[in-house]
Amino acid sequence: MTQTDVVIVGGGHNGLVAAAYLARAGRRVQVLERLDHVGGAAVSAHAFEGVEARLSRYSYLVSLLPKSIVDDLGVRIRLSRRRYSSYTPDPGDGGRTGLLIGPESTFGAVGAAADEPGFDDFYRRAATVTSRLWPTMTEPLRTRADLRRAVVADGGTDADAAWQAMIDRPIGEAITAAVGSDLVRGVMATDALIGTFDRVDDESLRQNVCFLYHLIGGGSGDWDVPIGGMGAVSGALAAAATGFGAEVITGADVFAIEPDGQVRYRSGDAEHRVVADRVLANVTPAVLARLLGTAEPELAPGAQIKVNLMLRRLPRLRDQTVTPEQAFGGTFHINETFSHLDTAYHQAAAGSVPDPLPCEIYCHSLADPTILSDALRAAGAQTLTVFGLHTPHSLARSGTPERIRDSLTSAVLTSLNSVLAEPIQDVLMEDSAGRLCIEAKTTFDLERSLNMTNGNIFHGALTWPFAEDDEPLQTPAQRWGVATAHDRILLCGSGSRRGGAVSGIGGHNAAMAVLQR
Repeated sequence: MTQTDVVIVGGGHNGLVAAAYLARAGRRVQVLERLDHVGGAAVSAHAFEGVEARLSRYSYLVSLLPKSIVDDLGVRIRLSRRRYSSYTPDPGDGGRTGLLIGPESTFGAVGAAADEPGFDDFYRRAATVTSRLWPTMTEPLRTRADLRRAVVADGGTDADAAWQAMIDRPIGEAITAAVGSDLVRGVMATDALIGTFDRVDDESLRQNVCFLYHLIGGGSGDWDVPIGGMGAVSGALAAAATGFGAEVITGADVFAIEPDGQVRYRSGDAEHRVVADRVLANVTPAVLARLLGTAEPELAPGAQIKVNLMLRRLPRLRDQTVTPEQAFGGTFHINETFSHLDTAYHQAAAGSVPDPLPCEIYCHSLADPTILSDALRAAGAQTLTVFGLHTPHSLARSGTPERIRDSLTSAVLTSLNSVLAEPIQDVLMEDSAGRLCIEAKTTFDLERSLNMTNGNIFHGALTWPFAEDDEPLQTPAQRWGVATAHDRILLCGSGSRRGGAVSGIGGHNAAMAVLQR
């Protein structure tokens, strides 16, 4: 048996952030990671045999990582801003026209010129809320009433109306009031639905929380490309943690945690036990309950499929007014009109794969060609990551993993081809074994490979980044949103309050709770 100050269960990016902060403060820290590498979902991989490209296998963009964490830990993380926000081919005419949003927006091309002022005003008003909330993400939790007062004091009447629209009422109401185009409404609505399974008018407001997290990063909601891929982010955090003195043990499969701080794990053929003053759980709340031997909470299911593609070149478009570099230079929306999204939800809720499947794409290599070898760059090769919405975990469990993966992958490619001038298969590269370069990750794959319960990328439903007015905030763990039922055990991952996405916020806040106890 060994003893230490803090044991962190799980070497994902949040665990590494917590380890770095605590080790920097002089705590003895041990990180136990089940896999043979750290990073969790924030990793890069050579996904295709013989193809020299480092793809961000799971997570892919960065918005919620505060600059304060990067500066505090001295990590070398570089981000690239995409030139365009998005491009959306109009499914009504098979993609012969489309909406480009960026330096040269083209609302008029899809008959939505009258919506451009309302679109701009919607996001201007939203920023009166997000710009005030963003700095609080790395502070002790404030109450709903206190934070609303602060937002309104800074932004006035516009901020009060925006708070009501984003936090008190289903976000679908504000979207439909702001613009009239079905296509423009869909572009706005996707941020409320990515990774969650709800409608934009659901009274639960889960979609509102998702929407807020997609707009809150940096106060502006910009989503940037990590130079070198997601593996570079985790690598920099791991270097910081070990540089400050944290011990990182990979291949350490934790199988039990005791409320008194004892942690048992297997490494190879041996079992080990370590006792710590504090245990930080960088796992889902359901996995933590299993390790504690208590009843597992029901967590919201994941609802996405991610497909990585390696291309010889970007595909041709039916819309001749934009170049492929413009269209794929931001988020490329496919069959994501407001009505498509709603129909897809109902189809999936009834147990069917949506047809057409709402998808969106980003092209990492356009913003960051460093992930490609010199030979691939010279040949014009590109990567695409396709994210399919409204594919809940119930679909992934309705057949064999292979059959469901094939079915969802086919739906993704069919949806993409519906707006291209040539089949995407015609520009796919082949690996060294002659196989098309397609890698799909379903919610089942996330659950099996990363222990993400129900394949939920947020470790469960996202929560508001504030405390309810009657919520207890007596202990440091409660004030930082990382408390569990046991004083010595804290959450430090995406399942903590204000967790979710590649942000490091869960790890930062858990470390602050430990240091301030």
